Amino acid sequence: MEQEGSSEAPKSAQEAIIKEQTITERKWVKLDETIYLDPTGKTRVWESVKRTTRREGVSADGVAVIPVLQRTLHYDCVVLVKQFRPPMGAYCLEFPAGLIDSNETPESAALRELEEETGYKGDILECSPALCLDPGLTNCSSHIATVTINGDIPANLKPKQKPEEGEFVEVVTLPKNDLLQRIEELVAEEHLIVDAKLYAYALALRHATDKPFQVPFMKF
Repeated sequence: MEQEGSSEAPKSAQEAIIKEQTITERKWVKLDETIYLDPTGKTRVWESVKRTTRREGVSADGVAVIPVLQRTLHYDCVVLVKQFRPPMGAYCLEFPAGLIDSNETPESAALRELEEETGYKGDILECSPALCLDPGLTNCSSHIATVTINGDIPANLKPKQKPEEGEFVEVVTLPKNDLLQRIEELVAEEHLIVDAKLYAYALALRHATDKPFQVPFMKF
């Protein structure tokens, strides 16, 4: 049983990677074992999954796109994709996304993936730095690009997908102003699994319009 007191271990060493080795490797991913030093100076072992597809000259593995469809006399909508994900064994609702090609910018990759998966042509509004996705499991990283889509131009009136071989994607368009509610309705109806980035975005939109959280009075 741990003794009561400070929850922080005394730091006597700088955390650092000592050694990495590959346990097994396949076409798309590999399993690595990492030996590292913890803050107390103890050597520990961590297993992680890493992509084998990270290209040269890129800042992250991939890019996810937040595409906002804007049309005259319509509410703004968020363009999403639904596809079967074998690791989950279920259909997932996600932002359009994909890997960044060699020497391709995140912005260019975002517009390319958006057109491939949804058929829409968009314009970059902003792009995040490289972000970690599940740092306890993998070193996989991604940019998040916000893209506006002019739904009134001819190219976006009847968008045509350009999926890669073996990619089967269904486009789902939901109103931005009640995105979280519409997602939850879709989940209940179709038993989808929602990508964490998408759910966090929808939750943030709702929090931005909610009343401030009320802090209860302390009782003594």
